[in-house]
Amino acid sequence: MTVAIGPTFRLGVRGLLQHKLRAALTMLGVLFGVSSVVAMLAIGEGASWEAQEQIRQLGSTNILIQSIKPAEDKRATGQNQRVTIYGLTDEDLDRIQETVPDLRETVPVRELRYEVRYGKRMVRPRILGTLPNYFDVTGRRLDEGRLLCDDDHIDASNVCVMTSDIAKILFPFETSIGKIIKIGAEAFRVVGTIQPKTVNIGPAAAAKDVEGEVFVALRTVRRWFGSVTAKLRPGVREFELVELHQIVAQINDVENVEASAKAIREVVSRYHTDAKKDYEVVVPLELLQRARETKRIFNIVLGSIAGISLLVGGIGIMNVMLATVTERTREIGIRRALGAKRKHIILQFLVETVVLSACGGVLGVGLGIAIPGAVEKLANIKTIVTPAFPILAFGISVAVGIIFGIYPAWRAAMMDPVEALRHE
Repeated sequence: MTVAIGPTFRLGVRGLLQHKLRAALTMLGVLFGVSSVVAMLAIGEGASWEAQEQIRQLGSTNILIQSIKPAEDKRATGQNQRVTIYGLTDEDLDRIQETVPDLRETVPVRELRYEVRYGKRMVRPRILGTLPNYFDVTGRRLDEGRLLCDDDHIDASNVCVMTSDIAKILFPFETSIGKIIKIGAEAFRVVGTIQPKTVNIGPAAAAKDVEGEVFVALRTVRRWFGSVTAKLRPGVREFELVELHQIVAQINDVENVEASAKAIREVVSRYHTDAKKDYEVVVPLELLQRARETKRIFNIVLGSIAGISLLVGGIGIMNVMLATVTERTREIGIRRALGAKRKHIILQFLVETVVLSACGGVLGVGLGIAIPGAVEKLANIKTIVTPAFPILAFGISVAVGIIFGIYPAWRAAMMDPVEALRHE
């Protein structure tokens, strides 16, 4: 004899409607559990995407060799004056170019911090002295005007390209192209703007404010600013001598990145002792692979934490259904006396638990999709809801209803009909 699904389903729903408030409160446990699963996975996915996107912007075929200031390498030249010499040199650049066979291009970068002024407006961005091919190697996009060209570098021209965020501060109501700005004490003409990019990779960049950049030809930087940077503090004058702050090495194929990175590390390490660890080699491809693995672990952890709330909701369903079975003992006895089999009783109570969990799951999915949108607007945090998250959360909610409903349903079905009819 088969079980009539339709009548059993209607009977189960009717049983829930007899205690609407209790059913609604029980449903809330599943609702919040499902919504927390979807929301936490979406927030974790967004955070992971942002981290991976920053790494991708560095270029999967690029290798970054960066200068690091060693705290111990300070040579006093006077009671209130000291000079710190560290970092990459032009010779390091030449050695890399001569030694690594799979290089496509190398781009040296010299970094400074100077006040940039236009009229009464002032900002203090990163001043990057580099070659014109920097923009192609790093994938920076032009917004307006033009980029640096070979003639700018050869002639050591006083022209610059800035990120659009700096341009908006200095020129809020007009175009920046053609305007004359002051970098330190020198005048420069703005020839173009590019899209900003904020990347904070590795210990060398961990404490840097990377919002806003101004690009100048490397030869121009050396002409006007030299290789020594002065830092004045109360009672102390500190000077830093750094030839290059960064070398960007672009490899001809992604398959050759790891071998090239190993070769670069060996070449540079020969001329930079371990005692004077004044450089680091950052491989975005390796960071991207680590970020993807971290994302997987992060999602598992977040999903597990959110799943605990679903577990609590499932326990709440079991508790309520056990109370319901006790309250409806006489009803169960009457149904058994009228010919209902144990499988009918089991299915009736399973229908109630599944309906509770499924309704809570549907509402929870809706709330879970809405929460990431609100978080993104209010907290300015990137969130990503993929189709898999709601499907996974809803599936878990239904499974929770079935798993935690089996015992109450089995307990109802195993009642002795005669004893059940005697129950008051």
